[in-house]
Amino acid sequence: MVQTSAPAAPSERRARLEVLTLSTLGFTLMFAVWLMFGVLGIPIRKEFGLSDVQLSWLSAVAILNGSIWRLVAGILADRYGGKVVFTTMLFLTAIPAYLVSQAGSYQALLLYAFLVGFAGNAFSVGIAWNSAWFPREQQGFALGVFGAGNVGASVTKFIGPAIIASVPAAGYLGGLVPGGWRFVPFLYAVLLVLMGLAMWLFTPRQDKKPGQGRPLVQMLEPLRYVRVWRFSLYYVVVFGAYVALSAWLPKYYVDVFGLPLYQAALLTALFIFPASLLRPLGGYFSDRFGARRVMYWTFGIILLASGILMMPNGHIVLYLPTKYETDGLREVMRYTMTVWPFTFLVFLIGIGMGIGKAAVYKHIPEYFPKDVGAIGGLVGMLGALGGFFLPPLFAYTQTLTGLPQTTFFILFLLTLVSAVWMHLTVLSLLQQAAPELRDRFEYQGER
Repeated sequence: MVQTSAPAAPSERRARLEVLTLSTLGFTLMFAVWLMFGVLGIPIRKEFGLSDVQLSWLSAVAILNGSIWRLVAGILADRYGGKVVFTTMLFLTAIPAYLVSQAGSYQALLLYAFLVGFAGNAFSVGIAWNSAWFPREQQGFALGVFGAGNVGASVTKFIGPAIIASVPAAGYLGGLVPGGWRFVPFLYAVLLVLMGLAMWLFTPRQDKKPGQGRPLVQMLEPLRYVRVWRFSLYYVVVFGAYVALSAWLPKYYVDVFGLPLYQAALLTALFIFPASLLRPLGGYFSDRFGARRVMYWTFGIILLASGILMMPNGHIVLYLPTKYETDGLREVMRYTMTVWPFTFLVFLIGIGMGIGKAAVYKHIPEYFPKDVGAIGGLVGMLGALGGFFLPPLFAYTQTLTGLPQTTFFILFLLTLVSAVWMHLTVLSLLQQAAPELRDRFEYQGER
């Protein structure tokens, strides 16, 4: 029988709401900063004369730095409180955001992109912070609401093209405020400072620190469990691939379908919205039906959609006697993926990722209630590292094969491996629980 917490006092509920609201807004902004090169990369490519591989590394290094510190950030949030860690991160990220707007070469831009990518580590801080404030039976929904800050990936998709077109290239105040694409990171630098001030002033003064006083070795001990690394692989599928596609899809639309940047950005947002805004729904489903069952739904949706998207345009050629065809050839089963079916299938992938991200993190407080910062940080780190490796992998495989559809073949293969591993684990657990039934009943889902 699940034990529920006693009703919280009004002051406690207000404090929880303040933490959830400010952390979600801060994470939305940090996520927008982290993935801004998905849209800015197009005018940057034009200005600096970059190849597709060079452009992919610009996004990749930002994703890398937004991944490697997640374990550390989660542990620090558990030990010193999410408020001080999150606020500090906002102020620190404002510095490289400003420097991006001043970059004069590809090498400088690559360095500043790496530094500004630090914004991505805010996720594990927010997960640990909200987990500390919310009771177990509300954590799935609360973490889902916080995680919906992933929608920040679409912020630049909406404002970027309009700002680039409307702000003069010379900027304002004699160039003190840069123009064109450079105005976007400059604006983000200002907003990061303002968000840091708001978070410090309007969240509870007395924070919760579940890891305070615990030895570091004890906090890292759960990392030895295989299930932690399995959860990390799931998160590569639902989050790492989400990050990679958020940065990659604008270029895909421009290069494959010949769309202008503003249309490519808007259609990419149709992927980002469900992949972000459905995260609270995924948290609710995980609370209601169980995280494992939701992961089955997630993998099924992604496998179906990516399995179709990975098929290249073309047709089958049959060799026939000249009696039937003058040239001895007949083309059959023509297949061409147009922009609207493509967008619909990518939208389905976004749905799967949206509900799946919450389901992965629902596992963590269930198995490791005292180590959400460390475990959540590791899972987030490894998942986000998938977002680092995937854009260059997309670029190299496309260059090697000449087929842009290899992007979705990689996603299909990654999802298939994760789904098979999860299902084999489920079967093993069921056989251990009831070995006498192993040959009598097929698995019918979680009870």
